[in-house]
Amino acid sequence: MTHQDDEKLQFAREALGLGRSDALTIMPLAKRGSSRSFHRIRYENQGSVVFMCYDHVRDENNYYAAIADFLLNIHVPVPRILAHDHLRGFILMEDLGDRDLWSYRDESWIRRSAYYRATLSIAYRLHTFPVEDFPLDKVPLMEGFSLDLYRWERDYFLENFVHAVCGIKLNPRDARDLEDELKSLSGRLEDAKPSLVHRDLQSQNVMICKDQPVFIDFQGMRFGNLFYDLGSLLYDPYVSLTEDERMELLFYYYKLPAYDDTDTLQNDKSSGDKVIKVSQVKADILQTDWTVFQERFRDASAQRLMQALGAYGFLGLKSGLSEFLPHIPSGIVNLVDSAARAKRLPLLKNLALKCQQSLGRKS
Repeated sequence: MTHQDDEKLQFAREALGLGRSDALTIMPLAKRGSSRSFHRIRYENQGSVVFMCYDHVRDENNYYAAIADFLLNIHVPVPRILAHDHLRGFILMEDLGDRDLWSYRDESWIRRSAYYRATLSIAYRLHTFPVEDFPLDKVPLMEGFSLDLYRWERDYFLENFVHAVCGIKLNPRDARDLEDELKSLSGRLEDAKPSLVHRDLQSQNVMICKDQPVFIDFQGMRFGNLFYDLGSLLYDPYVSLTEDERMELLFYYYKLPAYDDTDTLQNDKSSGDKVIKVSQVKADILQTDWTVFQERFRDASAQRLMQALGAYGFLGLKSGLSEFLPHIPSGIVNLVDSAARAKRLPLLKNLALKCQQSLGRKS
């Protein structure tokens, strides 16, 4: 056992109130695409906990514990933080087990869809939290989605996927035309009512614990467009959904406001009466036509998939995490589909098709 393992175990002993004689074992868990490491610590006759070690270089890593406490307070299920040492970058948290939403990808649709609906209901709770009530003085967040961030994502996609993975370099005129199209996409995404978004809501970031979904990897939470989360989940490169399944789940989310009862009563200061407070996001969903709702979904899905494919290229080729590369084929299939079904992304669709053809020649 290394000195580092001893330090982790001592931190766990102190947090759990255990003595030196209590037997503990530690084992590493699978790597994730961030500068964090995870270990499972088992202690005799009582169960297990997860130890996370993070560095302070990536700002979002420093926000994990505070965001976790906030999410639990608004009834969004996440792992409970048992102990946190910010200086050392140590977090001890509840162990949710090893089954995530991805683990059920081969189960029957009846079973899978139930987990997806439960996940969407939790996401809806996050998305409709009133923006003006968020405690920014206590819970730090990454900078919200903006035109600049959307531009960074498409540049990331072009550099790390289109060029580095597919070997495609656009000529100046095609690059300008594509930029105009994607700039318009960013404008449409930016026009939506802002909400809290998970930012990486895909099947491997939803654990299934005691038969209920629990969100993890939420440190990148920020204000943005809720359809980005819906695209992350329903156009997830890790899990194949048919178009009928995808639309069934999207329509379930769309109908949630009609059945939701989480609106809060507040005093009307001018009259003293009680009034219902409806979040701007919920009001926006209620007022949006289903056809328009689908268009917003396709737009945001295309944006998210550009980011994901850029990440697969960067992590797989530049960071040495080759396990991300096998997900590229399904990711590009999804991008072709979302861009083709979107009404205003013909150039992105054509580029995605070229990338798909290039990958086919290389395989």
